[in-house]
Amino acid sequence: MGMHGSAHIVWDWNGTLFHDNDAIIGATNAAFAELGLAPITLEEYRALYCVPVPKFYERLLGRLPTEAEWELMDGVFHRHYAEQRERCGLTEGAAELLAGWRTAGHSQSLLSMYGHEELVPLVRGFGIEAHFLRVDGRTGPSGGSKAEHMVRHLEALGEGVAAARTVVIGDAADDAVAAREVGARAVLYTGGSHSRASLEAVGVPVVDTLVEAVREAQRIAA
Repeated sequence: MGMHGSAHIVWDWNGTLFHDNDAIIGATNAAFAELGLAPITLEEYRALYCVPVPKFYERLLGRLPTEAEWELMDGVFHRHYAEQRERCGLTEGAAELLAGWRTAGHSQSLLSMYGHEELVPLVRGFGIEAHFLRVDGRTGPSGGSKAEHMVRHLEALGEGVAAARTVVIGDAADDAVAAREVGARAVLYTGGSHSRASLEAVGVPVVDTLVEAVREAQRIAA
């Protein structure tokens, strides 16, 4: 994998390869409860969610959370998410798509805003780590944009991966922002954290399945 000029996919994890919507909503509502906020549904979450995450909370509170409130909610969220993710699995067909892309001679990597130390053993536990040139999770504090992490990720992949032939597949508008930061393209998947309407507003291809996402990635990276 990684031949110069070959198409490359940078996969997102949460809400894309990892179908963790139930864990996300459960952990989010646990965090909301700390500030007396009413629980929300998946549909409401998709309509309101944005990055940086404190702006998401602002949409619900009517103001930005204080530093103390943010630290409290962030801590509660991650504690509950770690408990609830155990009941989640890969998105349907994800393992087969990863294997097929690799067998076709293309390269792929994984970049997530989930903490690196938690991400790597989770990916390894699903038996898919070998399909990726790199697996990178977030380093540093949570809540920010993926763009700066994408810059480092592409640099670490080296000259064998050309940004012009790279497609980011994710479930959030921020994935498209991160792709633009490095001169790559993006395909957004509706099965995760954003509504179709909010994804379509970004101006990149939007699809309903990972099969469609890979097909679109191959087309635009050709």
